[in-house]
Amino acid sequence: MSLLVIGTVAFDAIETPFGKTDKIVGGAATFISLAASYFTKNINLVSVVGDDFPQEAIGMLQKRGVKTDGLQIKEGEKTFFWSGRYHNDMNSRDTLDTQLNVLATFDPVIPADFQDCDFLMLGNLAPAVQQTVLDRLTKRPKLVVLDTMNFWMDIALDDLMSLLKNVDVLTINDEEARQLSGEYSLVKAAKKIMGFGPKYLIIKKGEHGALLFNKDQVFFAPALPLEEVFDPTGAGDSFAGGFIGYLAETRDISFDNLKRAIIFGSAMASFSVEKFGTERIQNLSQEEVDERVQQFIDLVQFDISLVG
Repeated sequence: MSLLVIGTVAFDAIETPFGKTDKIVGGAATFISLAASYFTKNINLVSVVGDDFPQEAIGMLQKRGVKTDGLQIKEGEKTFFWSGRYHNDMNSRDTLDTQLNVLATFDPVIPADFQDCDFLMLGNLAPAVQQTVLDRLTKRPKLVVLDTMNFWMDIALDDLMSLLKNVDVLTINDEEARQLSGEYSLVKAAKKIMGFGPKYLIIKKGEHGALLFNKDQVFFAPALPLEEVFDPTGAGDSFAGGFIGYLAETRDISFDNLKRAIIFGSAMASFSVEKFGTERIQNLSQEEVDERVQQFIDLVQFDISLVG
C-alpha cells in the first residue's frame, strides 16, 4: 500500500554539547521518508526546496526508494533553513535562526500517480497547508497521521482545531499535549484531545518513551537507554516514519498493531539521535534494524506470576 509523506525537506545547522555542524540536510519529510523506507518501499514525497538544494541529497532519498516526483524545486530561491543550539539536557533548545525561504509560499501539488495513497503522513507544517493536502486528495486515505507542534498552537490554533477533525492519529510531545488540552494530567489531556477528532493520540516523551491512547486503552513504550545522544533534531520525525512505514507495510491499523508500530518508530528514533542529521539512518542494514527492535522487546519483556 502506498504512503504519501508531506513535510519539509530542508537545511539545518545544529549545535549540541557534543559538537556542531555547518549546513546539513534535514527536514521533517526527509527523516520521515528515510525511516519509513526500512519497512515499506512505496513512498511518495511532496515538498519544496530551492535550487540550492544538492542533487546528491535528492539522490540519497531516491536510493532508499522514495519517489520524489512531488518535490518542487524553485529556481532562484533558497531552501528552508533552521539553526538551533541544544542545552546540556538535550531536551531543550534555542532557535538561533529560521529562514522560511521557499516554505513561505509552499503550495503542495500532488502528482496524479500519488493520489491513490492508503496512508498519509502529514509532517510538521502550517495546519492550513496540511489541510490543503487533504482537500486535494481525490479519496480519503485509510489512515491519516498528523504531526504538529506548539508553534502552530500559538499562531494558528483555529486552523489546527479544524484540521484535527479530519485526522486519525495525532503525534505531539507531552508539553504540547498539555498546551493543547489545558490539562496537566496526560490521561486527562489525551481524553480531551481525542474529543477534538483524532481516534488515536501518541504523546512523545523523549528519552522517557511514548504513550499511545485510544478511547479505552493506553500503551506505553520505553525509550532505549543510549550511551551517546549526538543530535535529537530528527528523532520525532524518524519515530513518525518508522511508525507509519510499519503500518503501511503491514496494512493493519488495529490498536495491537499500532502498539507494534510504536516500537518500530522508537527504534528508528534511537538510530537517528546517534549521529548528526540523517547520517545514521541513511545506510542502516536490515540486521541492525532487527537487532535494535529486539533490544526494545528485551527491554520490556518479563515473566511474572501473581500470588493469590
